Amino acid sequence: MRRTTTTSTRNVVGLGFLPEEARHGFLIDIPKGSKGGDNICITEHRGDELNHLGARSIDAPSPNDPSLRVVIERNRWLGLAPAFWEEANRRLRANGLPSAKFQKNPAKPVPVHPSLGKELCILCWAVEEASPDDIPNALRNWEALAPEERWWLFTMTVATTGQAMQKGIGWRKALRAAIADNPFVKGEGISPRARRELLGHSQLSLSL
Repeated sequence: MRRTTTTSTRNVVGLGFLPEEARHGFLIDIPKGSKGGDNICITEHRGDELNHLGARSIDAPSPNDPSLRVVIERNRWLGLAPAFWEEANRRLRANGLPSAKFQKNPAKPVPVHPSLGKELCILCWAVEEASPDDIPNALRNWEALAPEERWWLFTMTVATTGQAMQKGIGWRKALRAAIADNPFVKGEGISPRARRELLGHSQLSLSL
């Protein structure tokens, strides 16, 4: 008889990363210390790169590493990361996966579920060159997006300006204008649920 894998037996590390099931994932590398100007790096990994992704420490990637998606200052990171973690944990719990406590200085890089990693990149790209004062506004606009919209924005951005150093051009520039610079007015516009219905066939099957 085929044995069904239950949530309680699934191995989860970091923020929703499933090492025994994943074909894709992200890694957040946070340097030790508390200097506001230190850089947090987010890398995207596939295939053999995923081996032991959640169990090993790695050196910080070089600026031209093709897997490097985000380089963001610690001050900006601390302005957005707790809110992102709260949203991610809500989604993980809703999908029967354990939540993960946010840590300012984790002992090693944090692996992230691919869907959540895409959404985190969108948020970081929007504020990487914005004023720290714009981060609360960016968070409200980001939270107003349906997950499918965030995934679509990631796909469009990574296709042309997805390398970490491609700041301030193309889709990266557009993300800042749309998410960080665009004023948020509660109650205006259509809801994430309605926009999700408009996406129709473009929806992805992942609920995370």
